Amino acid sequence: MRVPETPAGRAAEPATTAYPLLVFTMLLWGGNVVASKWAAGEVSPQVLTCLRWAFACLALALPARAGLNAEWDRLTRHWRYVLLMGACGYTLYASLFYAAGLFTSGINIALFQGSIPVLVILINYLVHRVAVTGAQLLGVAVTLAGAMVAATHGDWRVLATFAFNRGDVLMLVACGLYAGYTVALSRRPKVSGLSFFTAVALSAFVTSLPPLAAEWALGHTIWPTRKGWAIVLFVALGPSLIAQLAFLRGVELIGPNRAGLFVNLVPIFGAGLAILLVGEPVRWHDALALALVIGGIAIAERLGRRR
Repeated sequence: MRVPETPAGRAAEPATTAYPLLVFTMLLWGGNVVASKWAAGEVSPQVLTCLRWAFACLALALPARAGLNAEWDRLTRHWRYVLLMGACGYTLYASLFYAAGLFTSGINIALFQGSIPVLVILINYLVHRVAVTGAQLLGVAVTLAGAMVAATHGDWRVLATFAFNRGDVLMLVACGLYAGYTVALSRRPKVSGLSFFTAVALSAFVTSLPPLAAEWALGHTIWPTRKGWAIVLFVALGPSLIAQLAFLRGVELIGPNRAGLFVNLVPIFGAGLAILLVGEPVRWHDALALALVIGGIAIAERLGRRR
């Protein structure tokens, strides 16, 4: 059987290539959980966020240059949208993500990330009135129950006193912001994925400067130690750059719906890496929360899509 040709005359890349790309992407995003824990005392959250996007922009400067020059006018017509996407989806999300690592466990951070797909379903319904099936509603309820178990650490008395861990609250807000960013991607300008990602990364760097100045003014700034620089380079080149580009390629090969299912691996990888590399113990409520989060996502994605 002859391999299909691309318009340029090259053999088309098989769709199965997307699978290892997407699994590797989710592993890198899971590794970001470990980075958030290791960063405590080595580099402050706003310094890490700012340097993360500074290095990512430097790495993108040459590969994205031609595309940006060709599509710059189209991007500048939507500069408010690009700025807001970078501020909410990248800067604020990353700032809250790394700040959460100071107060809560890596397992909890990973579990809360598992709520993003169901938050997307809710926001899509509230904003765009996208139909929600009964299975999806059940999946949302089960996943949110898992997030609640994680937030309360299995102690339901927390609900009566509202004595939530500060890191859990920060992570929940971060997930809400990223879910909103995901929904808003449907309105992105019609430019190449690389040009759009570069423009949003540049926006993230610019919007990360005011929070960095505030952190410095409050005296909470920690400039990277030797270990801190290693963490900065990892999150800039791994979760920020390589993972995003691999995800874009995966979406091109098998489409956004099928590629989106791989995001369900993030809480599994994140929790597993937190246990293996950070040495966090697995308690009964962690196991229950993980089971609920993964089960809720499976219900929402599998049963909801089939119907």
